[in-house]
Amino acid sequence: MPRWRRNGGTRVRGRSDGKRFDAAGTGLAAAGPRLDAAGRRLDSAGRRLGAGDLGAALGERATLVQFSTAFCAPCRATRRILAEVAGMVPGVAHVEIDAEHRLELVRALDVLKTPTVLVLDAGGRVVRRAVGLPRKADVIAALGEAV
Repeated sequence: MPRWRRNGGTRVRGRSDGKRFDAAGTGLAAAGPRLDAAGRRLDSAGRRLGAGDLGAALGERATLVQFSTAFCAPCRATRRILAEVAGMVPGVAHVEIDAEHRLELVRALDVLKTPTVLVLDAGGRVVRRAVGLPRKADVIAALGEAV
């Protein structure tokens, strides 16, 4: 069932299955890249994040970044899983970001749902991205790409 949501100050009809309608509600919107005011692509793939962006230091080998909200039940379970994996693997840090308080970063990285997990390599480059409650084995496998 379609639902209405605000998008950039205009009312846009959206769908709960992740697909988007155009403003008239007649068909799917073009899925082109999102651009900032200067025309640069806003995409998390290949983007580098630093300690200033995250508000915490990066891990020596990799960093698990979790975007969550206060009333998100899967976010609490994700926090436990990521903290456990970060404790198991040396040089890996876990950083949790409250999506409601860091809206500029959420918009820049196109975070639409919580929990969203980004896996960063040692240089802060986004190498993997996942939405929803991850399995521990999947997190460890994703760290294999970053390390």
